[in-house]
Amino acid sequence: MRTDRLMPAQRLGGGRIRGLVVGMQFPREVPLSTEAYEFLARLIYERSRIRIGPDRQSLVSGRLGQRLRTLGLDDYGQYCSLLRSAGGEDEIGALIDLITTNHTEFFREADHFEILSRNILPAASGRLAGSVRPFRVWSAAASSGEEVYSLAIVLAEFARQRPGFAWRIDASDISMRMLDRCRRGIYPAARVRLPDPEWLPRYFQRGIGEREGYDRVKAEVRQHIAVHHINLFQPRYDVLPGLDVIFCRNVMIYFDLESREALVERLTEQLVPGGYLFVGLSENLVGVRHGLKSVWPSVYMRPE
Repeated sequence: MRTDRLMPAQRLGGGRIRGLVVGMQFPREVPLSTEAYEFLARLIYERSRIRIGPDRQSLVSGRLGQRLRTLGLDDYGQYCSLLRSAGGEDEIGALIDLITTNHTEFFREADHFEILSRNILPAASGRLAGSVRPFRVWSAAASSGEEVYSLAIVLAEFARQRPGFAWRIDASDISMRMLDRCRRGIYPAARVRLPDPEWLPRYFQRGIGEREGYDRVKAEVRQHIAVHHINLFQPRYDVLPGLDVIFCRNVMIYFDLESREALVERLTEQLVPGGYLFVGLSENLVGVRHGLKSVWPSVYMRPE
């Protein structure tokens, strides 16, 4: 008869084991009161314009529970006090970072990249001929960078056929955590799915040794990209106006109508006359007051 199996009522070191768990401690779930939830929702909206409905309490507690444990706090009352304190500004940034949803992939909503490649870039190349100004794109909700590097590949491919065509991308996000990934440009190889198989060796380095299973965007691509930490509702942007294209996709779904209208107005001001704003395919501007012209699905042009 085996004696090395753990039995439910077996004793070890004088302590009774319940079930099959030996001295294992599970993190307790900290209850999120209505009062604390309402305070957090207001603060998140004030700082980011992300609106969290009354039915998202479990989502908020799920994303913040580990943060409370990391800070050594016993409850959300203490956490709210920290956020209200004079030194709470950095923690507000961490709160927004944890709450934001970051879902992206290479060449997501691929039709937009086709429009950029086939329609916008050839026309822009003619306008910029003889100019020292680069073609400028802003990925305004860059997340971990897949959109940014998808844009970079499209621009680099176009430049291969048009010697002298210069380009630059500004990438920004509200999440510092995501921007760190964007700057590194390192992704699990399984996630680097590109429309053309020749692009992988052309624009990525395959990891070896401890980096095996990862691909990194080559330095000659990354040098065209400037990364900024930007809240789209901050007083001023670090990205200069005069942009040819802005990608601000799949972020306005989290904003109310007033915030969407304010944001579209500000983004329009960043574009050159004849420049283009891309929003997510589920984010058309129906019901939003704006001065743009609809030219393709979820693509708008600032009138010249």
